[in-house]
Amino acid sequence: MLQIAFFAFIALTLIGALTVLLTRNVLYSAYALLLALLGVAALFVFAGADFLAVSQIIIYVGGVLVLVLFGVMLTSKPATTDTSTTVASERPNAVLTESRRSWLGVLLAGCLFLGLSRLLSSAHFTLFDQPMSTAPTTIDTIGKQLMTEYLVPFEVISILLLVALVGAGYLAKRNV
Repeated sequence: MLQIAFFAFIALTLIGALTVLLTRNVLYSAYALLLALLGVAALFVFAGADFLAVSQIIIYVGGVLVLVLFGVMLTSKPATTDTSTTVASERPNAVLTESRRSWLGVLLAGCLFLGLSRLLSSAHFTLFDQPMSTAPTTIDTIGKQLMTEYLVPFEVISILLLVALVGAGYLAKRNV
């Protein structure tokens, strides 16, 4: 059952990442990135890296992805028609350059895929079926430090993020 969940999260991560790459709609791409990042966080849990999983969710899903969505929503404008009179013969190398860029991207992606698949095939993954230890985890230690020693900076950062969120909402409403 644990292996089925593991492979389901791998599939979720890969489907989300492929959707990010292949979709042309930026908003759908951001939502697919959400799925991919949540899948990566789940894989961190399976690897026993609980702090990295929580950090993945808080920083990337909670911060970066929300910033991307705000950027998409604030900068989206109605599509306009291009009335430029540029003739294709005035830019003869544009198609050739685009073709070269496409092949360079495919070559780079293929090399990256081969390197990562070689790395994954040589890694030795094991699933631990041992009971949880009673020793404090990194989450416990960091949580206690955030609520005792670093309480003031933690609260200042949270208020700063709240002010940024309210300001972004105000700017979005004003531009409508």
